[in-house]
Amino acid sequence: MTCRLLSLGLLWFLLGIGAPLQLHGESPGSFRATHHRVGLQEQQPKRVPAATVTVSSQLTQSQIYAPIIAFVAVPTPVPLPTPPPSPDQTEEILIRAGEFQMGCDMSNPIETCSPNQKPLHTVYLDAYFIDKYEVTNARYRVCVEAGGCTPPWQNNSYTRSHYYGNPEFDNYPVIRVDWYQAAAFCTWGGKRLPTEAEWERAARGNQDTRKFPWGNRPADDTLLNYNNRLHDTDAVGSYSGGASPDGLMDMAGNVWEWVNDWYAGAYYKSSPLVNPPGPPTGEYRVRRGGSWLNKESDMRVAGRSLKPPEHWPSAIGIRCVRPVE
Repeated sequence: MTCRLLSLGLLWFLLGIGAPLQLHGESPGSFRATHHRVGLQEQQPKRVPAATVTVSSQLTQSQIYAPIIAFVAVPTPVPLPTPPPSPDQTEEILIRAGEFQMGCDMSNPIETCSPNQKPLHTVYLDAYFIDKYEVTNARYRVCVEAGGCTPPWQNNSYTRSHYYGNPEFDNYPVIRVDWYQAAAFCTWGGKRLPTEAEWERAARGNQDTRKFPWGNRPADDTLLNYNNRLHDTDAVGSYSGGASPDGLMDMAGNVWEWVNDWYAGAYYKSSPLVNPPGPPTGEYRVRRGGSWLNKESDMRVAGRSLKPPEHWPSAIGIRCVRPVE
């Protein structure tokens, strides 16, 4: 009988019941087991011994105490996969998923809306990262040296005979690149060109329908490089007062920026309201943001312009986006 009691106690121990097991017997040949639950507060003040067996000669009462045993499986941490670092090392801004107003707001008294900028409509975009600054000569040169890009069509800018490849202008926007070169650069960096909607959301924010990235205040020389004031490009990030609500620099002026979309003048009338990709085909690609050469009306967030994808003037540059994985 003693062996039977010890075996039963061991079983209770292994099951980790963690509470006294009361064994009652009226005679040496018979007994019954009753499990009494004990509250946590009752157990804490008193340490329970690992095992206690009390057996009377008549087996009138026995107690077996089993300690509380908790088997907790602790999984081995598995590190999350991380994408390889982009060879294009630059600061990015996270644009969170959500809605914004795209197009020209005719209710804004200082706006003048063109037909290709209407109607104003609500668009939802998934989250993405976008370059804080326009792609510089230095960044583009890394791609060329790595074999991922072809050099700009010319090394000069509008007033500088030696621009690309000149360390003095490393922090100036790369120019003289066509749409295909712009797309190749972004692809090499693990990114892509932004859609029109992504570009406009980054320039405007999602709180209002402002005319310019900085708001509705008229443009001036402290906010951007425009209106042929310098007759050429300026270093990226030179106009902090002209930043967009999310902190992007030079979304107006300095150089136009290629975007991914084909151009269609009436696209807004039928475009998807979620992640619009642009028309499937076309003859011209869209450029956004205005340049050092253009007047104030070309600096507007809603402004749309078009050029053949083979075009490579001294006033178009690049900005890339990267989807959030």
